[in-house]
Amino acid sequence: MTQTTTHHLYSFEEYLAFDDGTDSRYELVDGKLELIHPPTFRHLLIAEFIEISFDAEIKRLNLPWLCLREAGVRTGWRKSRLPDVYVVPSAQVMGFLDESAVCQSAPLLVVEVVSPDSIKRDYRHKRSEYAALEVSEYWIVDPIESKITILLLSEGLYEEHEFSGSQQLVSAIFPEIQLTVEQVLAGGKIN
Repeated sequence: MTQTTTHHLYSFEEYLAFDDGTDSRYELVDGKLELIHPPTFRHLLIAEFIEISFDAEIKRLNLPWLCLREAGVRTGWRKSRLPDVYVVPSAQVMGFLDESAVCQSAPLLVVEVVSPDSIKRDYRHKRSEYAALEVSEYWIVDPIESKITILLLSEGLYEEHEFSGSQQLVSAIFPEIQLTVEQVLAGGKIN
């Protein structure tokens, strides 16, 4: 169950400055603060594996991009999400290095790792927000269903491609990346 604050509707600027004196993390949804529950260790390990894989590909191809975790994305007037991983051109954050780590324009690629409490949010709400923001590529990594859905933006809507098992992932942003669903999901295991 998602917990939201009901004191008043927050502006984006109020959201950036909000501090309730705890380590709690919130997303801004239609002006309301939604508490994001701490992820599972599997969730964190999968996100870290993806970040390391993307960073390696960015470095290998010498791309002027950054792969970020723990950072937000403004998705609307009174909306801001906290994706698990996203990729942006370095220039997109260059002038904002000392400001809140919330990207105010569309990343190239966003990844969400599904948790039991985020299924509807990741598959429905974030999908429509990222499409409206014109995020070119959105990955939904679902360890519950053992699949990865890659959504590619085409004429304002996402075309959905679902992968499972040993299938090679097909990315428009990273066309040469060599990853299978099994490899990504195994990133959530401790050897």
